[in-house]
Amino acid sequence: MNTTTKTIERPDVREDTTTSDDTPKFFHYVKKNKIVESAVSGRMVVALCGETFPVTKQAKPGSPVCPDCERVYRSLRKK
Repeated sequence: MNTTTKTIERPDVREDTTTSDDTPKFFHYVKKNKIVESAVSGRMVVALCGETFPVTKQAKPGSPVCPDCERVYRSLRKK
């Protein structure tokens, strides 16, 4: 019996979440009370989309919002 093993390469499909000046590509929806806590303590927060990160920047009006967070937020607002 002759068997062979092949390695299938899986491409890295992670999206780049920062720009060249360290500004996040998208801003995420996070519980308001967790934002200040994270900014002060450096603790990780969990966005509506499930991404975890420490809060380091504040979104300005018109900043791009994570499409997954936006979708979850809109579905919560309808209830």
